Amino acid sequence: MEYIGKHVRITQATEEDLDFLCRLECDPSIWVYEESIESDVEKVREKYREQFPTNVDRYAYDFIIRRVGNAENTPIGLVQIWSYVDFRKSWELGFGMLPDYTGRGYANEATRLLLQFAFAEVQAHKVVGMCNAQNKRSALLMEKVGMKREGIFREELFWNDQYVDQYFFSILKSEFFADTGVEGV
Repeated sequence: MEYIGKHVRITQATEEDLDFLCRLECDPSIWVYEESIESDVEKVREKYREQFPTNVDRYAYDFIIRRVGNAENTPIGLVQIWSYVDFRKSWELGFGMLPDYTGRGYANEATRLLLQFAFAEVQAHKVVGMCNAQNKRSALLMEKVGMKREGIFREELFWNDQYVDQYFFSILKSEFFADTGVEGV
């Protein structure tokens, strides 16, 4: 499965992407604002193998971000969604980029493609996202793709030996398609 934008394309992660996924997930410089980072490569491999598209009742989708027209097909990041509250058709998103590719709009475009997938293919009613309140870039990205900050979970995360706030964002299917000018499926 693939979604193509102007500058990036996202393709569903496969076994061939495991080395990249492990490199990304285990790199603490990418996840500076997270409470914890998995350092065990084998645990990361197993987590993704369980999520690969063999299951009819999927609870998670992982997409590799690549630049359009890149002959080497180099992966530059990851966007993903997982079931947040199943019976409400609510999904949560996440994203991560290699440092050399941040600040260029790639994560923005990839996240929009992921939202398109979530609402058109998975039939999500709502997609949520959360971030450490100190993570200004993550919060800004969610706002740029049309998500609204609905709340602040006060002192929700234990980060850098202190409790910090966590922002809670969301976007509804109707809002996403109204913003893009495309009819919802």
